[in-house]
Amino acid sequence: MHGELPKQVLTQRSRSKRHYYALGLLLIVAASALVYYVATPAQQQKQGRRFADGGGAVPVLAAAATNANVPVYLDAVGTIRALNTVTVRPQVDGKLLEITFKEGQAVKRGDVLARIDPTTYKALLDQALAKKAQDDALLTNARNDLARYEQLLASNAINRQQFDTQRSLVAQYTAQVQADQAAIDSAQATLAYTTIRAPIDGRTGIRQVDEGNIVRASDANGIVVITEVQPISAFFNLPQQELGAVNTAFAKGPLAVDALRSDNGAVVDRGTLRVVDNQVDSSTGTVRLKAEFPNTDLQLWPGQFVNIRLLIDTLQQALVIPTGAVQRGPTGTFVYVIGDNSTATMRPVTVQRQTETQTVIRSGLTPGERVVTTGFARLTDNSRVTVSDPAAAATGTAAPAAPAARRPRGDGSKRPPAAPP
Repeated sequence: MHGELPKQVLTQRSRSKRHYYALGLLLIVAASALVYYVATPAQQQKQGRRFADGGGAVPVLAAAATNANVPVYLDAVGTIRALNTVTVRPQVDGKLLEITFKEGQAVKRGDVLARIDPTTYKALLDQALAKKAQDDALLTNARNDLARYEQLLASNAINRQQFDTQRSLVAQYTAQVQADQAAIDSAQATLAYTTIRAPIDGRTGIRQVDEGNIVRASDANGIVVITEVQPISAFFNLPQQELGAVNTAFAKGPLAVDALRSDNGAVVDRGTLRVVDNQVDSSTGTVRLKAEFPNTDLQLWPGQFVNIRLLIDTLQQALVIPTGAVQRGPTGTFVYVIGDNSTATMRPVTVQRQTETQTVIRSGLTPGERVVTTGFARLTDNSRVTVSDPAAAATGTAAPAAPAARRPRGDGSKRPPAAPP
């Protein structure tokens, strides 16, 4: 008996809990139904008031199809490189006496960059000059003897052999003097190499050696690297499918190239296309191109990555609409055209080119027709619409303007215009 009593008590408590749960569930359902029946008419009333003035029309934004000159661009990512890069190395061995440039300095061709001890090379030049002076004296004496032998030969005072020997001696000394002059030129050039000059216009980098060191012509690092950054070049790749269009446009004349910032798309510099590579990279299916920019403000720097925009054509008076107006369905691209009776009709169109902001229509529209750009959520074929921004439709702009001012209704009250979905 003592073991059965707790089971009965537990059974009764369990039944009581189930009753409470059922009662609570019924109360929740009843409260939800009450809220639904109370709120739904109010919501319907509100929705009805919202579209009452438009007769149930769908609020949209619209823009007019216009004719415009549309540039055709090819986009790529480019790498900036110096137009010319030179590692300045010594051409003779010796002690580096002086460095006359500052790191990062802009230099011109011929500016002195450094000087090497010239003592040894000046001595070699003096030696060559002395040797030439000695041979010049021998040549002068030999020429005087030849003139005298010529007079003696005319009077048969000497034989012909002596005259020919003297003439050969003059030729020998003449050749020796010429060799001396070549030695002088070589010594002068070697001496000039002790003064290191800039071979190109450009900007110096970080120097690789300090004053007082012994430098050699075989040194790999050199003294400094000079890069030519005005003008500057950019290398970029395009798919091989674009090669035909690029070559066709390039054959007509220089092509404009824009260097754009990667963060906001602003134009950094404008240049021209210089080279299309003579082969396609079979591993990537791309072709390499080179453009040149004046880089007047030094906005481009070697090693920098920039976005490249290559202009290959301009579509004259093409039919243009905002890209947001173009929709895609099972049968292709289409737009909603707003008629005179404020009805939006679906119309298939053929797209020629498309960017993020505008689309060129090949066929399906005529200039001046208005197309819906925003408000497609409740829009169907032959729906009545109300253009929330008439100024945008008149000017052909796609961007929504500021909300229209409140205007009086027929009953004298005021309400704000319906907002687009």
